[in-house]
Amino acid sequence: MKRLTVHHTTVYRYARPVPFGPHRLMLRPRDSHDLRLVGTELVLSPPAKLRWLHDVFGNSVAIASFTGEAQELRIESTLRLERYGLERPVFELDPDAASYPFVYSSEDRADLGRQLERHSPDPAGTIDEWARQFVRQKPTDTLQLLAEINNSIKAQFAYQTREEEGTQTPIETLQRHSGTCRDYAFLMMEAVRSLGFGARFVTGYLYDPKLEGAGDNGTVGATHAWCEIYLPGAGWVEYDPTNALIGSEALIRVAVTRDPAQASPVSGSYMGEARDYIGMSVEVTVQSGFEPPSEGTERVAA
Repeated sequence: MKRLTVHHTTVYRYARPVPFGPHRLMLRPRDSHDLRLVGTELVLSPPAKLRWLHDVFGNSVAIASFTGEAQELRIESTLRLERYGLERPVFELDPDAASYPFVYSSEDRADLGRQLERHSPDPAGTIDEWARQFVRQKPTDTLQLLAEINNSIKAQFAYQTREEEGTQTPIETLQRHSGTCRDYAFLMMEAVRSLGFGARFVTGYLYDPKLEGAGDNGTVGATHAWCEIYLPGAGWVEYDPTNALIGSEALIRVAVTRDPAQASPVSGSYMGEARDYIGMSVEVTVQSGFEPPSEGTERVAA
């Protein structure tokens, strides 16, 4: 078990004071057998009224309603977590699912629903063709097939950050042979869906315990995205094609969705002209151990 403190600060800046519309915050993970939420805090400037809800996927979401105007909107989230991870994950599949192709049970298919369906146009079958190259024989080992797809994205694609928000289409990622973690997760989701697997998008944080002490004050972390694939007997298994990780303790899950567009950690609006918006910044740190709450700052229990 690893105790971790996650700090996530998002700042929006404007040329003049502007009023804000409601903001949707997806920053709080749910407790599970592999992740225990010990404490959370939220600092909002300007202050806001919070309304909590569970979305259709069961994620914890806060709706922040702001009053007044400001030139800067600051959202600071602090999480204190206990992460339970296996150093060498072992996934025990049902015998019928150990070899690909296999067919989900009628109950699984009904429950997986649209998570089995492709979510981006592929008129020329580009994604289908790319995914089928990994199926060299039938039957083939299911876990080996998925690991090869996961590893190939890490090995053959160039990671490239970009300032614009959003996610590339999987076809764009294939054509450019580059992208961000969100792009790679979406590509893998659509590829395995084309092969008949159920898949969903995951947003959260990346923490590599091997790098602890290498960063400032021993902190290493970043916002991150990956995907989960449903395998009978093992359940939802995490695949991170950006780093070629499978079921790793480095992945700190916050929310799961059917589509990348549904998984923005912070989204909202302001009332003003486009030129009023100057830009935004995001800073994330993950540190081993629990940090005490900062004193002298008004905080909202999250």
